Amino acid sequence: MQRVNKLLSLIVLVLMGTELTQVLPANPEESWQVYSSAQDSEGRCVCTVVAPQQTMCSRDARTKQLRQLLEKVQNMTQSIQVLDQRTQRDLQYVVKMEDQLRGLETKFRQVEENHKQNIAKQYKAIKAKMAELRPLIPVLEEYKADARLVQQFKEEVQNLTSSLSLLQQEMGAYDYDDLHSRVVSLEERLRACMQKLACGKLTGISDAITIKTSGSRFGSWMTDPLAPEGDTRVWYMDGYHNNRFVREYKSMADFMTSDNFTSHRLPHPWSGTGQVVYNGSIYFNKFQSNMIIKFDFKTSTISKSQRLDNAGYSNTYHYAWGGHSDIDLMVDEGGLWAVYATNQNAGNIVISKLHPLTLHIIQTWTTNHPRRSAGESFMICGTLYVTNGYSGGTKVYYAYHTNSSTYEYIDIVLQNKYSHISMLDYNPRDRALYAWNNGHQVLYNVTLFHVIRSEQL
Repeated sequence: MQRVNKLLSLIVLVLMGTELTQVLPANPEESWQVYSSAQDSEGRCVCTVVAPQQTMCSRDARTKQLRQLLEKVQNMTQSIQVLDQRTQRDLQYVVKMEDQLRGLETKFRQVEENHKQNIAKQYKAIKAKMAELRPLIPVLEEYKADARLVQQFKEEVQNLTSSLSLLQQEMGAYDYDDLHSRVVSLEERLRACMQKLACGKLTGISDAITIKTSGSRFGSWMTDPLAPEGDTRVWYMDGYHNNRFVREYKSMADFMTSDNFTSHRLPHPWSGTGQVVYNGSIYFNKFQSNMIIKFDFKTSTISKSQRLDNAGYSNTYHYAWGGHSDIDLMVDEGGLWAVYATNQNAGNIVISKLHPLTLHIIQTWTTNHPRRSAGESFMICGTLYVTNGYSGGTKVYYAYHTNSSTYEYIDIVLQNKYSHISMLDYNPRDRALYAWNNGHQVLYNVTLFHVIRSEQL
């Protein structure tokens, strides 16, 4: 009885000072319902809940439910481990940057103390640089707090796992329902945290990592960001027109070390290198048209086709390198996008968010950047990043933010290792850029800067 009372006391949930969003169960008779919520004098969220009708379940049924719940928590643990690895990797970058900032601050103070012995020009330059970087120090302190937040999630999941293991020995209806509520709550918070941690502003791109050398000068390759866990198939498309065969490699390892593949024949040849594989289907621009086609690999049939009204095609508004690259399809954390240009927007880049099932346009943004002046482009977290060229020295220099309909000029170096980039796409699952560089398939890791405050969760 003491154990039951202890577990029932968990009805008062302390969710880091956040307001609780009511989530109604699919079947009110099977889950707890939030009746009302308020904050106590200390700012904690206090919830009043109505318990479900208790049904007579056999001991075996409860055991099965607990086993399923334990598996769910274990899956959450794996997600947290991935999240922790990403956060720790970015944190190392932040700590290094913070040390550099503080070292610069120390150097500045030394120069300030002995400024009479230094040339005035050097003094002013260091002072200006310090003024530019000083505001980053408190921001970096907030960033380090993200790692502590992830650690807190890990501890909560570990506690739940221990409790569930004990309850497999000691059964009780109240124990199960209360733990189920805790798991659902933690799962929602984890999902929100992972979504926030996944997104951020692009601040750096690694050197190119060569995966394979194959094919012609132009082409595209990719993995599916929505593929099930363990599915690491690679999709490969050589050329930018007059071809309709897609290669499927079983894994990245197979792609790197062998030439064993399955070939899929598309019903139409593709145009350009802006194809994308998303949730088991390939989306591509039909050659010599502004038609977008969704082809299901599992059924080998066209599941949807839709014209992209007013979009230029057949080398009307291509990227700077040409290649019938008028329509570029891409995916980020928010879903499916099309990047193209129209006469109505004077040949400048147009961005449209597409519904992945119907291919209908959800929303469109018009930019002031000429499509033909862009080397390549890719989407990350709702922001379109554009390169200044495709050969020689290359950098990402323009960013359009769809969440605010604003743009800015940036300066991020992109190593053009083989001197001709004809495809550049972001994969949100891998947090990496896939590129086709003059017959070489390469990857770039990206660094995204983000700050999460606990009150947002």
